[in-house]
Amino acid sequence: MDPAVVLVLCLSCLLLLSLWRQSSGRGKLPPGPTPLPIIGNMLQVDVKDIGKSFTNFSKVYGPVFTVYLGMKPTVVLYGYEAVKEALIDHGEEFSARGHFPVAERINKGLGVIFTNGDRWKQIRRFTLMTLRNFGMGKRSIEERVQEEARCLVEELRKTKASPCDPTFILSCAPCNVICSIIFQNRSDYKDKHFLKLLEKLYANVNILSSPWMQIYNNFPALIDYFPATLNTLSNNAVFIKSYILEKVKEHQESLDVNNPRDFIDCFLIKMEQEKNNQQLEFTFEALVTTAFDLFGAGTETTSTTLRYALLLLLKHPDVTAKVQEEIDRVVGRHRSPCMQDKSHMPYTDAVIHEVQRYIDLIPTDLPHAVTHDIKFRNYLIPKGTTVLPFLTSVLYDSKEFSKPEMFDPSHFLDESGKFKKSDYFMPFSAGKRICVGEGLARMELFLFLTSILQNFNLKSLVDPKDLDITPVAKGFASVPPLYQLCFIPV
Repeated sequence: MDPAVVLVLCLSCLLLLSLWRQSSGRGKLPPGPTPLPIIGNMLQVDVKDIGKSFTNFSKVYGPVFTVYLGMKPTVVLYGYEAVKEALIDHGEEFSARGHFPVAERINKGLGVIFTNGDRWKQIRRFTLMTLRNFGMGKRSIEERVQEEARCLVEELRKTKASPCDPTFILSCAPCNVICSIIFQNRSDYKDKHFLKLLEKLYANVNILSSPWMQIYNNFPALIDYFPATLNTLSNNAVFIKSYILEKVKEHQESLDVNNPRDFIDCFLIKMEQEKNNQQLEFTFEALVTTAFDLFGAGTETTSTTLRYALLLLLKHPDVTAKVQEEIDRVVGRHRSPCMQDKSHMPYTDAVIHEVQRYIDLIPTDLPHAVTHDIKFRNYLIPKGTTVLPFLTSVLYDSKEFSKPEMFDPSHFLDESGKFKKSDYFMPFSAGKRICVGEGLARMELFLFLTSILQNFNLKSLVDPKDLDITPVAKGFASVPPLYQLCFIPV
């Protein structure tokens, strides 16, 4: 038979199979745009701004709809009611981690972020317990963050009010905090190896947020044909994991089971206790990958939020002045800010919440999946179906926030100026998969920002009205544009 005919027949069969697979489940799933064979709805989705496409789909199909990002269906949850109903009211059923091929190739089914089933439950339970035992949300961690805040202030003084890009200075502070929890040590802000780690981490977040990565995740077969981007991502991850591996080996040699010093020690002790368990989840590889997850998530999310916060404060000097006035009144100039101050600083608290709401750091959350077939709003979502809680639609809901497209701290203040909580505040996601480091991140944002504004005035190099605050990428994360500023000592 002519090779061309064989090729046409094969392609025809592939198209028919694709059409059958896509149509066979559509009667049960929520409604959505009609997918094309193989590529699904990819031509109808703007990979540079998926959120805009989801908003348009929601206007046609409602708050729960199905899109095909490739050949497999993805159920999108749009708006607070749908997200809450799934992640909180049906938390267990929506607690699985959805398909994330790029991360799966790097983590190989290990760690605390991209695992599933009993493995995920065991590792997450252990991680939360260990972090709490080392004082997450308690005074011992607060003292570490305060000490790091003082180091950060001293490093900013060394800029001598000259223009500087704050990217890596602001990365060092949260990175040192998470390192003190994992390894019990911090690094100097000028340490070359330390900065190299941060560069690798920063590069990976930018790669993961690129439009290409959205395509790779939905068409994983392309990775094998265009491997360069994934190789960069993998090599950066290997560099960070090799650093963690060195620390683990050092800990093995000096381990005192009666006196654990940090997360690695606790994990090594747990490994010994569980060594006869046939369903062993606490392994050497699991330790390295879990520490890698904590290192990355504990550094980059907080540092990106800090970087974006300073940019917004430069853009809104009136807001900055009000925060500094509150710091002067409550904290003064002669002691470090502490978490007890927070309840007396409603405006500062509102500003930090508004920063997190406005920047919308992880727009589509990490993908969830349903643990078994579930009837949800009269639709049937089959086990394993990927679910995307569109967090932007919650953080930018006009029913809750009067001017969602604007940066306005009054979104979190009542008429008397007191701080106002909101159930719509979900930058850390919600439910069973909520960020394990939420408490630490909240503490760091408050103590680092108040320490900076207690000691420095922020000076923009351009007129604040001309500052561009539009994210340069909005895929996996919202990445702020690069900028420079001057830290002028008060």
